[in-house]
Amino acid sequence: MLDLISAGKLHPVLVDIGAAGGAPDIWQPIAAQSIYVGFDPDLRDMADSVGGGFHRRFILNKAVTSDPSQSEVEFYLTDYPHCSSTLKPDLASVYNYSFHDYFVTNRKARVPSISLDAALAQLELDHIDWMKLDTQGTDLRIFRSLNDSVRSRMLALDIEPSLIDTYEGEDLFVDTHRYLVSHGFWLSHMKVLGAGRIRRSTLEEIVPNAPLQQIFAHRKLSRSPAWCETRYFRTLESLAQRSACKHDYALLWTFSMLATQWGFAMDVALEYRKLFGDDELAAAMHQKTREYLKVPFRYSMIATAKRVLPNGVQNALRRVVGLRK
Repeated sequence: MLDLISAGKLHPVLVDIGAAGGAPDIWQPIAAQSIYVGFDPDLRDMADSVGGGFHRRFILNKAVTSDPSQSEVEFYLTDYPHCSSTLKPDLASVYNYSFHDYFVTNRKARVPSISLDAALAQLELDHIDWMKLDTQGTDLRIFRSLNDSVRSRMLALDIEPSLIDTYEGEDLFVDTHRYLVSHGFWLSHMKVLGAGRIRRSTLEEIVPNAPLQQIFAHRKLSRSPAWCETRYFRTLESLAQRSACKHDYALLWTFSMLATQWGFAMDVALEYRKLFGDDELAAAMHQKTREYLKVPFRYSMIATAKRVLPNGVQNALRRVVGLRK
């Protein structure tokens, strides 16, 4: 995968909004060839390793805003740094969940802010290939605020919308998913995360010792869905509509391989060959994907059958594909 990027002299632009904790691990294999741009106004948990191996790296200690007229915004700094947001925590809503204390505001501060379009212009970048959004409630509006020429070229998007109201007026998953699917993306991965559904007062009644409350909740309570980590990729139909170039297909293939979406990666490889011919890049993508998909079909069929079919049907299938019992 990295060889393809190196051969094509491609430098993917990776934008990390909410960069506390370091760059996503999935980007590490392509870091040496990539341009990394990280944003986070709360640097209490910013990892030093965020950009050690990138081709170029920019860290902006600013909040990203969807309003280009704002040069600063009010930032709610919560006790738990990863919950800090430009939106006010909805304490009445999270009162019913065990992670209530994470959202208690430690202090408020006016912090410098910048729109994504302004940041790209400042850094002399004209596109984003893969963006990670974790702004605690404003992911969708920030994505939508991008200039259409940048938004329509984006190939991959990691976004973390909430399933419940953790902040006042936040963007929820239902609206985020509907918008992205209707604008040329498909949902590749989704990890649903949550917290124990228990009122803070009840938790205090059961476990009077505050430091032990989160340990109790983690070990004893079922987790109710509260937010999700999702990944979206650009559809091939969307690429075709804007007559995307070879590099877009090569990068989309690379991102798909990194995410273990080998079936979609083969779709991309075959579409590339259909549009641009059987050049070296087409051959390399096709061969590499086949290596990951190379499982003798008759054996994989039997393995699947063992999980889902009755014994009699399994035996009949063995005879069809020529395997002895």
